[in-house]
Amino acid sequence: MPLHHDLVGRSWDAGTRRWTFADTALYALGVGAGAEDPARELEFTAGHSGGTVPAVLPTFATTLVSPRDRPALGDFDASQLLHTEQSVTLHGPLPTEGAAVTTSRLTALTDRGRSALAVIDSTCADPRTGRPLAGLRSGLTIRHEGGFGGAPAEERRWERPPGEPDHTVHYRTAANQALLHALSGDRNPLHSDPAVAARLGFRRPLLHGLCTFGFAGRALLHTLCEGDPARFGTMSARFSSPVLPGQDLTVRIWDRAGPALFEVRSGPRTVLDRGSLIRRPGSAG
Repeated sequence: MPLHHDLVGRSWDAGTRRWTFADTALYALGVGAGAEDPARELEFTAGHSGGTVPAVLPTFATTLVSPRDRPALGDFDASQLLHTEQSVTLHGPLPTEGAAVTTSRLTALTDRGRSALAVIDSTCADPRTGRPLAGLRSGLTIRHEGGFGGAPAEERRWERPPGEPDHTVHYRTAANQALLHALSGDRNPLHSDPAVAARLGFRRPLLHGLCTFGFAGRALLHTLCEGDPARFGTMSARFSSPVLPGQDLTVRIWDRAGPALFEVRSGPRTVLDRGSLIRRPGSAG
């Protein structure tokens, strides 16, 4: 079999990432902060400008792990690997300047019929103190590599609540949104090279799924956490349909007891689904 099943359960050093406020501000711009009103979200984009206290968008944590730092999961064509699920857990606000050492583990490699699902768990910690900063879980679908049997993947229970959402947030992505987001580390040519996108069946380069995830994270932060990163706990979602740079995004949020639920639409299509946010206790300010 082309998949490396012997990697299941193994851990590896996924490297150390260092950052300054310039990096976190660039990420914030890459997920749309300040695009509609540059005078808003200054704490994430301009630091002390306007009397704000510098802060970091919680979903910046997704940049702390790079696909370049994981071992090959098999001998398949890399173009058949799709990032389809993501969750991020924050243990508190990320510092505006710091470092994270990351350890990753292939938790599961399961059969989904025609495809396989690889689940990778990563733990990011401060290299000086050992204090955990964030935990990430990535689900990677490998097309045409299923059929090997074994226990099926467990599905996280999620059901869209009845009725209209409690909050609806609209964003317009920029025509160069993917190019901006790529500056935070993901240089996959699918998001910049028209020839690569065409070869994979797309009429032009796609927006990163994690960029859409970051837009959704901003909506959740401001509507459910009063803009306070300390209240942002665990955010999870599945990437269900591609987004092209320049398209609109609508984040639909149901604020219910327990985890808040959300989905993201672009026009009539749902592009992020099975979304949830668990908030941490506390209050803004």
